[in-house]
Amino acid sequence: MKTSDFDYFLPKELIAQTPVEPRDHSRLLLVNRESGDILDGYFYDLPNHIRKGDVLVFNDSRVVPARLYGKLKDSENAIELLLLSRLKQGNWRALVKPGRRMRTGAKFVVGQDTRKIVLGEVLEEEKSGARIVNLEGEENINDVGVLPLPPYIRERVPDAERYQTIYSKEEGSIAAPTAGLHFTGRLMKRLQEKGAEIVFVTLHVGWDSFRPLTSENPLKH
Repeated sequence: MKTSDFDYFLPKELIAQTPVEPRDHSRLLLVNRESGDILDGYFYDLPNHIRKGDVLVFNDSRVVPARLYGKLKDSENAIELLLLSRLKQGNWRALVKPGRRMRTGAKFVVGQDTRKIVLGEVLEEEKSGARIVNLEGEENINDVGVLPLPPYIRERVPDAERYQTIYSKEEGSIAAPTAGLHFTGRLMKRLQEKGAEIVFVTLHVGWDSFRPLTSENPLKH
């Protein structure tokens, strides 16, 4: 098995740039396990395929505004960070652009409002290319950061909540658990009325969920 075995052509015009409203009008692919037939459906039809006693597990992780745009201190050179994980108070593991400007010791500023800015410094460069950075004023991240979107999404909708699931609660993901974006409060209620049991887990979505495959053997990713 090779990574290239999974290559396929996807025209850009078929990649939706704005989400469907209401959420549960998104398309749903159905497979009949007995016949193998594949059918097109919609998320709002999901209760018709659920039986009493079925258990539906939802991820209540919430996306944090982990993408930061700023500039080098005392410079107009633009920089960008994607926060991957919090190591300890003030210290984060992050991806940075451009790497040549974000070397060990580099200092940077994120935010325009002097009352809500983040001052940062690169502490360490990892072999993977990631950086360990210290962020002074990290309590302002929610104000100066933006929600990370996949690179194939070129347009943002005004309401950032549209990139969260309606039941998101525990902050920690850097990307949305996307399957859950299609559920509405009304759909959840219908599922419960059908007799389904709804339970929640917290599983934060990290960089590995959309990190490009670089090995020809996908098992070594």
